[in-house]
Amino acid sequence: MSRPAASPKGRAGRLAQLMPTASPSSAARTPFVLLVVLLLGGGLITLLLLNSALNEGSFRLSKLKRDTTELTDEQQALQRDVDSYSQPDALERRARELGMVPGGSPAFLNPDGTVRGVPKEATAPPPSPDPTPGNGAPADGTDPAAPAVFSGSASPSPGAYAEAEPQDAPALENTPATPPPTTPGR
Repeated sequence: MSRPAASPKGRAGRLAQLMPTASPSSAARTPFVLLVVLLLGGGLITLLLLNSALNEGSFRLSKLKRDTTELTDEQQALQRDVDSYSQPDALERRARELGMVPGGSPAFLNPDGTVRGVPKEATAPPPSPDPTPGNGAPADGTDPAAPAVFSGSASPSPGAYAEAEPQDAPALENTPATPPPTTPGR
């Protein structure tokens, strides 16, 4: 007993029933499905790019904050240096290193042309008993007894005049204005 051969119509018919056929409704869905897939893919790519840009901005902000902190620390260190160099004792020490000596008694010129006070030449104070190398000269080679040479014009503060003026000295009226003494050879 042999089996009769299946007809191609029968086999093709069964296969045709298993495969979905293209109908007008499925053809209309294809562009819509592609549009949704493209929108989702574009949204994900845009989200990825936006996230990358935000991370880059965050890293840049962190670097700028770190740089700002470093520069602030450097500025504060420099300000401390300036403050230490501008203290009176540091200024006096540096002036002595340069060979300057404290000024003598000042004289003041009144608005009417008269001189108030008696000018005196600045002299170096006696050497201090601190040890110095060699023959008693400072290590930097300057002569502490040399008079100070000032270049430029320095205007003292108004408070300096009030402190320097002798309170009990009589005002010299009608005294001709004389120039202050100068050091010869300079």
